[in-house]
Amino acid sequence: MFESVRSMLRRYDLISPGDRITCAVSGGADSMALLWCMYLLKDSLGIDLRAAHFNHGLRGAESDEDAAFVERFCRQFDIPLTVGRGEVKAGPKGLEAAARDARYGFFATLEGKIATAHTADDNAETVLMHMVRGTGLKGLGGISPQRGNVIRPMLMTTRSQVLTFLREYHIDFREDSSNSTDAFLRNRLRHGVMPLLRQENPRFAEKVSQMAMGLRQDEQALAYRADFSEGLLLNELEQLPEGLQNRLIADFLRHIGVKEPDFDHIALVRALAGSQKPSARGQLPGGITVARCYDRLVKLEQTQAPEPVSLSCPGQVTFGGFLVSCVPASPGDPGAVCYEGPVAVRSRQAGDTIRLSGGTKSLKKLYIDRKIPAARRQCLPVVADEKGVLAAATIGYNRERLEGETAMIITFQ
Repeated sequence: MFESVRSMLRRYDLISPGDRITCAVSGGADSMALLWCMYLLKDSLGIDLRAAHFNHGLRGAESDEDAAFVERFCRQFDIPLTVGRGEVKAGPKGLEAAARDARYGFFATLEGKIATAHTADDNAETVLMHMVRGTGLKGLGGISPQRGNVIRPMLMTTRSQVLTFLREYHIDFREDSSNSTDAFLRNRLRHGVMPLLRQENPRFAEKVSQMAMGLRQDEQALAYRADFSEGLLLNELEQLPEGLQNRLIADFLRHIGVKEPDFDHIALVRALAGSQKPSARGQLPGGITVARCYDRLVKLEQTQAPEPVSLSCPGQVTFGGFLVSCVPASPGDPGAVCYEGPVAVRSRQAGDTIRLSGGTKSLKKLYIDRKIPAARRQCLPVVADEKGVLAAATIGYNRERLEGETAMIITFQ
């Protein structure tokens, strides 16, 4: 076990001299082996070793006994210990996920690096779980050797090696009674599937863990990094092979808030990308709407049209992120439009038209021609009086309104 742990530490550069390393210790075989291994290596590694235990309170007195066991062991060997406790209730993803979230929330409060005792067997089980649910290359990569300040030095150590190590050093450990039930998918795979696979290859867990870490490297090499500040550009997407297209779409979905994009989500985005409708849209988990805006896909932010505001001449108002200004002019001045009565700045209304050098068109048609996304149109200011449109941002001024007694020049910034 020493060699497999040292190999992981070197290969992934998980520890540096002077690091504070806190071992997450449940009291079970894997975590006790990790703690004892790191205790024996701490001087040669030059680390400040500590331990942490989180009591989920899910098994009553048994959970309390686990905590007491870890406390006695750490006290015996002068290992500083931090104990956390929380009441865990099943969430949308189940009790196991809720317990994991609570545990890692506790770890996030600790300084330095957190070492967890995930083994090669855990990694193989995780890969199988992803396969059962459906996955891609990232899911086949299993458990990451490091994520943030969490390190996993035992991913190349098998459970068999753990038990041999504990027997060799006469280290006691606790048995979690929940591990014997088949209430969780991981336990069902551990009890029913893994033994069959080990019959075919006794080193199955080790080999799958090796494969997973190799696929993680492939995943990193294939990662296509894109700037999604202006959405997913369709011409950029079309230039890629189909496999990289799917990866780029998955990255885009994560960027807009879809935590775990699956094949159905990617298929939805591909359908939007190929749609003939320039404003097609689709619904994703979490109430997220992704929309086609001509040459790109974007997350559609729900916005309300600003309330109309009065505009005096001379004067200025803000509307939808624009500064709308007007100054008096003489009828016939270049760019001047004539108005009658009160003037307001508002959003486009049904039936609004404007005459430009090429003729009269509806504002709706002009917005479409100029490929202005539908979600932005209601925030574009339109200056109008009782007779209709005087000018519209991004469009211009109305050439039908050149005659009258009072005139103004309108600017949009």
